[in-house]
Amino acid sequence: MRKVYTHIDQIVGPVITLRAKGVSYGELARIRTRDGGSTYAQVIKLKGEEVSLQVFAGSKGISTGDEVEFLGRQVQLDFSSDNLLGRTFNGVGEPIDSRPRLQGAEPIEIGGPSFNPSRRIIPSQMIQTGIPMIDMFNTLVKSQKLPIFSVAGEPYNELLARIALQAQADVIVLGGMGLKYDDYLYFRDQLASSKERTILFVHTAADPVVECMMVPDMALAAAERYATAGKDVLVLLTDMTAFADSMKEVAVAMEQIPANRGYPGDLYSQLASRYEKAVDIEGSGSITILAVTTMPGDDVTHPVPDNTGYITEGQFYLKGGVIDPFGSLSRLKQLVNGKTRPDHAPLMNAMIRLYDAARKVRQQQSMGFSVSTFDQHLLAYASEFETRMMDLAVNLSLVEQLDLGWEILANHFTEAQTTIPGKLLATWWPKNRAA
Repeated sequence: MRKVYTHIDQIVGPVITLRAKGVSYGELARIRTRDGGSTYAQVIKLKGEEVSLQVFAGSKGISTGDEVEFLGRQVQLDFSSDNLLGRTFNGVGEPIDSRPRLQGAEPIEIGGPSFNPSRRIIPSQMIQTGIPMIDMFNTLVKSQKLPIFSVAGEPYNELLARIALQAQADVIVLGGMGLKYDDYLYFRDQLASSKERTILFVHTAADPVVECMMVPDMALAAAERYATAGKDVLVLLTDMTAFADSMKEVAVAMEQIPANRGYPGDLYSQLASRYEKAVDIEGSGSITILAVTTMPGDDVTHPVPDNTGYITEGQFYLKGGVIDPFGSLSRLKQLVNGKTRPDHAPLMNAMIRLYDAARKVRQQQSMGFSVSTFDQHLLAYASEFETRMMDLAVNLSLVEQLDLGWEILANHFTEAQTTIPGKLLATWWPKNRAA
């Protein structure tokens, strides 16, 4: 029998408090307002018989005399492997694409534990995205969890859209948190041509703050179902800082003791519980997570990127409209680079080393130092490298990227100047291949 209560003790922001018995943490409740409407809330704190719930649509319009009915279950997502693809939902799983609710769907709970470690396998396959600064220089590996560190104003949403369209994955699940409405429309329009494999969960800045906290769990719950059915799923999340800010707002409403910069003390655990859903399942599919984390003031010591760095396996650093080769790191790339082409790792290392040398020459030149003939070659190389490989608009297969890398080197240096081993030069240097 469902429990119904008719008195709310306190209403603060999106959080209401009442006294109730036999209620479990995470349980879903329906609130019926005096005007005949209804909304949903979830239990987020238990202290004896004192129960705190966060209201998904915010507490506006709720009074202390409204009826609260506990439903005996947690928040659920209506799942249908065929009908979910191509759809767009809000943070609580309701359709927002002017199409009806899923018929005959299976309700599945969200926010469950991470996948059983005994069935996880060591990451061993790359995911091609068509973007050279990822595929060639910081390879994305299946089941990896990586943040994209950036600042406001950088094209991180455009980058995610390109990855969604180009990445080699069976299913793409995109979760947007705190999006401007223009960004939501951008994702909707960009991914329209890939509806057969994409699902969108969207929270805009105008939506209730509590819905923002539900988006990652909705996206990952759907991803888990596809992964256990043998699909390789890529989950794209933007922006995890908005997710953390929503947590902070709810924590303030609950009068929790704040930790670093006002964020709740369990920020690390909350982030880790989402990122650890990344998995390569033995005998089945996989979940790979790429999540934008904006850094206020470009401060990597901010609590959100700082905690994220301890959880994830490297990062992509988006700065100046490009993926910075010196601030980015994919710690798992060594697991797959040896399986692509023998020249992959040596070529990658040589190109980055020469680009770093060119960057130092630019600094010297800006201070009035003269440059040598070799320095001029470095500067010309850097310019071509930035145009043909660092530009995010470039879309090439890995083989095309590697061949292009050799071509760029040959345009500006001799074989000896690259310091690449002679056996590789004999095979891959453009003039040698032509011969």
